[in-house]
Formats: sequence, C-alpha cells, structure tokens
Amino acid sequence: MNPQSRNILVAAAGLLGLGLLSGCASIPAPLAGDYPDFQPDQATERSIGGQVRWGGQIVDTRPQADQTCIEVLARTLDREHRPVSGDRHHGRFLACREGFKDPEIFKRGRELTIIGRITDFSEGTIGEFIYRYPVLDAEVIYLWADHPDLVMLHDPWWRYHDPWWPHRPWLWHGRSRVSGQIIIRK
Repeated sequence: MNPQSRNILVAAAGLLGLGLLSGCASIPAPLAGDYPDFQPDQATERSIGGQVRWGGQIVDTRPQADQTCIEVLARTLDREHRPVSGDRHHGRFLACREGFKDPEIFKRGRELTIIGRITDFSEGTIGEFIYRYPVLDAEVIYLWADHPDLVMLHDPWWRYHDPWWPHRPWLWHGRSRVSGQIIIRK
C-alpha cells in the first residue's frame, strides 16, 4: 500500500471513530444551547427575565382556562440534558405554557426538560408548608420516554449446553442458573 492511500485510510478511520463517539451522547436538538448553570432553589428576584434549561420529574399537572402549569421536582441534568434520578433535587418550579396539556400524558413521575424564561414567583403549599415556586414561561417542553424496564430472558435449554450436566446436582436444589440473558431496551 502506498503512503498516500494509507494516509487516506487512517484519516477515514479517524473520522469514522469521531462520528461513532459523537453519536454516543447526543443532545436532542430542541434542548441545545448555552444556558446559565443555576437551579430553581438558587433563583432570586434578580433571576426574573433570565432564560434557563431546567428539568426533573413531574409532581402535578394543572390545566387552567388558558394555560397549563406543570409542577416539577428539579433534578440535575446529565450530558444529554435528561434529569438524573435519585434522592438529590434542587427544589421545585412551575412551568406554564399556553393551551391544554393532558395530565394523563404529563403524569406524575415522568421526566421532562424545559427551556423557558423566569417570569415570576408564585406561592403555593406542599402539605401545610408554604413554598415559593419560580415560574417559567415554557418555550420548550421536552417529555422524555419512560426508562425501559430490563427484561431478562431465560434460556430453558442451558442444561444441554453445560458440560458438567448432570454432575452438579447441587445446582438443582433451591437454585436456578441463567446462562444467557438478553437485555431489551427501548
């Protein structure tokens, strides 16, 4: 192989590798952009008018006459700007948008990421506690697909592929063995 062909081949392999790496963690187009790095529990009166990208889990969806407000338990966002699950949170916020958003679609526990402008603060109650919510005028509401359940399929014929069958009777008393599993993800 001549040096020129080898250089072209190396360059093509490098570009292919970069393309594959960039495809591993892609940000959905509606969520792209640079936004301030602060959370709802850090918002103050000086934050009003600022545009933010926040996300979390839906706590409640409240349709009103001309708009729908979604109460969100704020979470840290990962590289793809999807909320990270867990016990750590950053307070709550309200994301309001004109029109009707169905509470059966925007139901409790679903994850979303929102881009919007902070317009105000609103007082509400959580139990008997009076809570002050930052209110967003939502420009983008990105509702994430549910996390897939992991499904493991058991191969019932594994014993015919086991070289020690039937010389391990202890495997059959109160234990099961899975030789292969398939993880199905959405």
